Amino acid sequence: MKITIIAGARPNFMKIAPIIKAIKKAQAAGKQMEYRLVHTGQHYDTKMSGTFFEQLGIPEPDINLECGGGTQAEQTAAIMLKFEKELLAHRPDLVLVVGDVTSTMACTITAKKLCVDTAHVEAGIRSGDMTMPEEVNRIVTDSICDLFFTTSEGANTQLKNNGVDDKKIHFVGNTMIDTLLQNLDRIKKPDFWDTNQLKEDQYFLVTLHRPSNVDDPEKLASILSAIEEASMDFPVVFPVHPRTRQIIDQFKLNKKKTLMIDPQGYLEFMFLVKNAKGIITDSGGITEEATVLHIPCLTMRNSTERPETITLGTNELIGDDIHKLKPGIQKIIDGKWKKGTIPPFWDGNTSERIVHILGNVDALKNAGPVKVKSDLSA
Repeated sequence: MKITIIAGARPNFMKIAPIIKAIKKAQAAGKQMEYRLVHTGQHYDTKMSGTFFEQLGIPEPDINLECGGGTQAEQTAAIMLKFEKELLAHRPDLVLVVGDVTSTMACTITAKKLCVDTAHVEAGIRSGDMTMPEEVNRIVTDSICDLFFTTSEGANTQLKNNGVDDKKIHFVGNTMIDTLLQNLDRIKKPDFWDTNQLKEDQYFLVTLHRPSNVDDPEKLASILSAIEEASMDFPVVFPVHPRTRQIIDQFKLNKKKTLMIDPQGYLEFMFLVKNAKGIITDSGGITEEATVLHIPCLTMRNSTERPETITLGTNELIGDDIHKLKPGIQKIIDGKWKKGTIPPFWDGNTSERIVHILGNVDALKNAGPVKVKSDLSA
């Protein structure tokens, strides 16, 4: 089987790394499986993508489509145009897309237009918020895919409610957690750690990048001020997305107690997550990692596509209500935050389950879901 794997933006890299490792393991065991890695170039900043390839052991892409920059429509069109040429030159048996970024949707549409089967890793998740570009990407991708690899029972239900045949749905777990568990013994202190006298469990970690939180400079300033005030004597560490950095610099929103740093490599960022007292974020993926690491997490969004991080994990939604920051952070400081549990199949073996299913020709012909165990593929 020939598989083309798509990666384009930072979240994708953590999801494809363990899949590639699992394919190589299958190849070593004699499985007839080949892969071709296509980087769309959606994230073209080295700080946002380059170091991830090195740190996670991802091989150099077979091709980089170099589709960075532009509006949503411009980037979607550029990816589709260039990926079509890639598929015509190197037609696979299957295109594998991950997550919910522009590259995910654009490459799925392109593949299906050329009658190439597609598989979606992290299928079926929904936030219900159509103002998020990612929600549109998820809906479009799942509406035309052939195989669906899911992270939760809720995602399974969503797909079934949308009319997807049970035979195409495979509940396998979370590849992001594969990457986390494979690299926990490799995480490392960032260069600024000692210089700023940071200590384990003695700081709050912030990540903000959603337009609803950062595009309005007045709102962003209010959020940062509220976090500083609520965190009391605890320092605040804020790896700033390049887009957010432009707003902070333009409107001079730097804060005295908040350490604003550049985006970090995966190993450095996971060190910050693992050792934080608590996390304030508007990201989805970080809530998953916080759940597995048992780190309290406040999410500044009105909805989430990962409800299991709330019902089972350590995450809580506070929406865009700045007034909810103080009681939430105080609860963390007082040690009264919920402990949480780890969702099913978030055990580090998801990628092996996926590759096992992909290697089963009957599964691709809709013979029915391949049975998997909680510890390994079966």
